[in-house]
Amino acid sequence: MDTTEALLRELIALPSVNPAFVSAGNARAGERAVSEFLAGKAVRAGLDVSFKKALPRRPNLLLTLRPRNKPRQRILLAPHFDTVNGTDGQFVPRKSGGRLYGRGACDTKGSVAAMASALFELARRGQRPTETEIIFVGLVDEEDRQTGSRTLAASGFKADLAIVGEPTSVRVVTAHKGSLWLKFETRGKSAHGSRPELGRNAVHEMSKIVDLLETDYAERLRGRRHPLLGCATISVGVIAGGTQPNIVPDQCSILVDRRTLPGETEASVLREIHQLLRRGELHAESADNKLDRCAPLETNARLPLVAQLLQSAGQREPAGVHYFSDAAVLAGGGIPSVVFGPGDIAQAHTSNEWVSLAELERARMLLLKFLQSLP
Repeated sequence: MDTTEALLRELIALPSVNPAFVSAGNARAGERAVSEFLAGKAVRAGLDVSFKKALPRRPNLLLTLRPRNKPRQRILLAPHFDTVNGTDGQFVPRKSGGRLYGRGACDTKGSVAAMASALFELARRGQRPTETEIIFVGLVDEEDRQTGSRTLAASGFKADLAIVGEPTSVRVVTAHKGSLWLKFETRGKSAHGSRPELGRNAVHEMSKIVDLLETDYAERLRGRRHPLLGCATISVGVIAGGTQPNIVPDQCSILVDRRTLPGETEASVLREIHQLLRRGELHAESADNKLDRCAPLETNARLPLVAQLLQSAGQREPAGVHYFSDAAVLAGGGIPSVVFGPGDIAQAHTSNEWVSLAELERARMLLLKFLQSLP
């Protein structure tokens, strides 16, 4: 029988780089090779295989273990297939010191391997639940626009629990921060650099705003704490303004990364920032240019299925993480969602990405234990 390690080796060796990160026609681009590979294994294990439209030539893969009787509940195992790009060597799996190295090892092909292995084993043993339908859904495009999860949620797809695969060090995560990328612009008046008093410097105005956001506003955010997530944060990552030294700049813009807590929305964050600017007698327009945004996640740990998963994992209290995931998207579509998988997010996207093989096996065993406990 295939081991989880062997499955992960095969997955790493099948590049599935998000097309947003490579040039058109690159052989590494897209999730198709991984989808077809797992679909073949699923058929041999006795699972139903289907594809659900997400992007052109990039569908989500659904592998379904149907119960013996009419289903009364549905569980989703939902990792994503796409990765960031890497060098040729990063797509060659390498084992060393109890770790397996390679692109996607922890983000999230480790989760793919653990979840698929647990489901395949359950199917091969003939241990179908009596009333629970289990669906493995391999999501596309998480690393860019989360189109896979957004399309699935928007389609009205329903489930009683989604376990979203991400590197959580094999902890059940019920909360994560959200992310807003915001753009602000200041406007001034151009003038010749020899007569700056005739103009109004937009860069100077923006510099005051950056200082306010990174000091007073950041301090205010540190005063609000979530029991699992700590505080919200803000970081000004990009600033651009002016054209050349001898022209007083009439325009300046910044891009801001704002990590949000449950209960915060884009509207509430913008309202708060603009109120702060007004009190400082500063002015900036917020540009609506559809920058990246993802809602925070907070799932009730007392929900019966979540509590059952925590018990199977031997975990008394749920955990929280700072990054966002497809779990918030699925939760927004009405599917209670948690995050779970082997690996540490600190390894994701790195040049030496790896996952602990002990964690990989532990994730498989805990998932199998949970699936076997379902009615």
